[in-house]
Parts: sequence; C-alpha cells; structure tokens
Amino acid sequence: MKRLLLAGVAAALLFGAPAHAQQPTSLLNASYDIARELFAAVNDAFIPAHKEATGQDVAVDQSHGGTSRQARAITEGLEADVVTFNQVTDIDFLVQNGFVSEDWQSEFPNQSSPFYSLPSFLVREGNPKGIEDWDDLVREDVQVIFPNPKTSGNARYTYLAAYAYALEAFEGDAAKVQEFVKAIFDNVPVFDTGGRAATTTFVERQIGDVLITFEAETKAIAREFGEDQYDLITPSVSLLAEFPVAIVDRVAERRGSGELAKAYLDFLYTDEGQRIAAEHGHRIENETVAPEFAENYPEVRLVTVEDVFGGWDKVQEEHFASGAILDQLYGQR
Repeated sequence: MKRLLLAGVAAALLFGAPAHAQQPTSLLNASYDIARELFAAVNDAFIPAHKEATGQDVAVDQSHGGTSRQARAITEGLEADVVTFNQVTDIDFLVQNGFVSEDWQSEFPNQSSPFYSLPSFLVREGNPKGIEDWDDLVREDVQVIFPNPKTSGNARYTYLAAYAYALEAFEGDAAKVQEFVKAIFDNVPVFDTGGRAATTTFVERQIGDVLITFEAETKAIAREFGEDQYDLITPSVSLLAEFPVAIVDRVAERRGSGELAKAYLDFLYTDEGQRIAAEHGHRIENETVAPEFAENYPEVRLVTVEDVFGGWDKVQEEHFASGAILDQLYGQR
C-alpha cells in the first residue's frame, strides 16, 4: 500500500498536477448489516472534514449485509475500496483470496479495530420472562432471536459467547457445552440471514422473548422504538467483539483510491470519529472521548477469542469450517 501511494504521488508530480487530483472522488465502504446509521453519521462528518483538509469533494457509498456474504461478494466483483466488518475471519478470507494485504492488522491502531462491542440481550419492557443470563436461553418457555451464524458475523459472536459461557459453567465438558448451545439453537424460531433482519423479526414482527445482538444495536433499537418498550440486559460474561477495518488493496490499486481509503479509515480514529461511534452505542478506547460516555456502558467481564478459543485461525478450523462444530450443532436442529 505504501508503494501504491508513493507511485500515485510520483505520477502526479510527473504530470504537473496535485497528487489528490489523480485520485477518484468516490469510495465504497462494504460494511456489516446493522451499521447503516453509524456510517451514515460517519460519512456526514468525514466528507466536510476531508473537504476542509484537502479541498476535495468526495462521495462515500455504502453496501451493507452479513459480512461473510459481503466478503464473498467482493471476491465475486463488488468493488469495495474499504471494508468495515464485524469479524476478523471475513477479512482473513479476503487476505486468502488476494484482496487485502497479510499485514492489514498493523495498518491501523488497536489491530485495525477502531471500536468494539459485545453480544448483549434486548427483552420486552419489564422483562416478563426474567431473562438475565445465558442459562435462561435454554428454558423451554423462552424464544430466542438472533441471525444465522452460517451467514452473519453478528451471530457468530453470539454463538461463541454462549459457547464460552458454557465452557465455564460445565468446566470444559465438551458434550455438555455442545448440548447447551444446541438447546439455544432449538429455541430460535427463525434464523434470519443478518442482524438487521433479526431485529425486524423481534421488533416489528413481535416474534421472540429476547433478541441477542451487539450491544450497540440494542441501544439503537431502544432509541428508535422507545426506551419504555424494551429493557437492555448485559449478561454476566460476554465476548469481546472487535470491528476490524481494512483497505481492499486489489480494488484500491486498480482504482487509485488508496489515499482516500486510508483517509476514511483514519477518520474513524479521530476524536470526532470516536465520538460518533460512542454515540451509536459502540465502546471505544480513546482516552479523551471514552470518559464522556462511561456511564452509558455497564461493566461486564469480557473474554476474548484468543484466550478462550486459541485465536481466530483455530476458531475457523474447529468451529466454522465445513463439517466442524457449528455445522454439527446447527445441522442437528
């Protein structure tokens, strides 16, 4: 990517024009399903900030969907300049297919994750079923809503968080852990393909007793549909959900959009970008901005994929590969 940017500058100087004049004026961000409002706000702030800094008018287009499907779409021709995903494995898929550089996690701070969240619960006002933690989700009287973990990064975090809870509860007994997770699957009346569709099922179709999704989404639902209509429940333990970002090098090199793509992702780490993320329910690590929102985020014990499962490569092999644990449990529904 550095070589790409230097080549662009050299070409601009050779032809006697400013470097940014050779850059395209539009950008496509391929993102996860429930990030529409977040990136609408990011784009509204980035465009004038970029104009002020460079004098360049730009447009940012969005594509939203389950990130596994988004990653496949890019390999099949979706010309996204950047990805803002909700799971590392989908960017690694792009690495394996030659679209993203192998060292992508070193290109931006916090391993290229500008903010984070966790699987959390949303229940109807008054919490009529008394749902407080993961073990309530296996009760016969509880219907659970979350999307299909085969197609949704959001749901994969839910699956891994439930699995991590069960590993502790059953002291690593694999048979009991998998029985527990399968019981949660059995309580899901419909598996939607992505997080936004699952929200629609819970909120608009009024199906289910509890929606499991990123904490950021539970906060957004409460804001949009009325905080008097829903209760937000933070489980005793959950899984750190990173939101990794990357430049799609193959597309950026072909389009000459590398400089603009980097500027866009850099903006997510600025105080303004971090404030927008926090306002939309995401947890941040920015030491200047985070204290402004501290009271909005309950304390929760977060475990990580690295500590519990040995890292994303091992998770992919043992849980998400064809015929692995997720296939076995999901196929037994």
